[in-house]
Amino acid sequence: MRLFLLPISTRRSLLYCERLNITTKNEQSGSWIDKGKNKAAAIWVGWGEKEKGWKRWVSDNGNKSLQRIPFEEWGLKSVPPLSARRQEDEAKENRRIEVSFPSSIIPEEKVLDVLRTLSTERVGLHKQRLIYSIVGMPLVAPLAIVPVIPNLPFFYLVFRAWSHWTALSGSKHIQFLLDKKLLKPEASPILDKLYARNKNPFATPAKSSGPTEERILLTEDEGKDIALVLDIPELFLELKRAVWQVERSLASQQKEAAVVQEQEVDAVRKEKGIDAANEEKKDR
Repeated sequence: MRLFLLPISTRRSLLYCERLNITTKNEQSGSWIDKGKNKAAAIWVGWGEKEKGWKRWVSDNGNKSLQRIPFEEWGLKSVPPLSARRQEDEAKENRRIEVSFPSSIIPEEKVLDVLRTLSTERVGLHKQRLIYSIVGMPLVAPLAIVPVIPNLPFFYLVFRAWSHWTALSGSKHIQFLLDKKLLKPEASPILDKLYARNKNPFATPAKSSGPTEERILLTEDEGKDIALVLDIPELFLELKRAVWQVERSLASQQKEAAVVQEQEVDAVRKEKGIDAANEEKKDR
């Protein structure tokens, strides 16, 4: 496998794993989990192709919900689980796994630190949400008695439980590779060209009095270019989702900042008004 560390903004990056060892359809569907995933994906695609009806409605709204799942979770899910056999093989062969990144954006000495953060910062959240999903399954299971329409809440909780478990597994795998020093950061000239318009935003200006403002580093079209140049078509969806989420987050932060600023201005005006009124009383 090969890892990619792709900055989305000056403070957030997408971790993506390309599974180089998966080459055939039979290898992808060798386990019952893979077969279940493939079957569910086929059904989901079929529902999305319906012209109308409840299946199309569920598909459209379900895709909107999937779009809101944090891109950090999707990134960890791209990392294969650390099975006992894989752990033994990776440790025994002592093969270092390449981490491709744009050195014009992320200094090489920060790569492993960024990976450590991405693999640990959401562990508690995924564990908590996994428990909530498992606990919720028996509570919504009785809804299966409703005819025609499947038990959507139950299947959603099953999906979320699987998603959190997969993210935890990916996190565990990355931490294992870090602890065993099996990761090899490799600056990518290709990524550097694609990120050429950004000049080392991770560096803090010497005279800066506070943290630098976060800014977006990619557009959807640029994400498409990265997936195309790297010849990883599925990466485009991950980058598209990440860009969309970060853009929405930054827009929300800007709105909140504008509201706070407006409140501060109003408070100053009010204070000045009170002072002016007091001065007028004194003059009288």
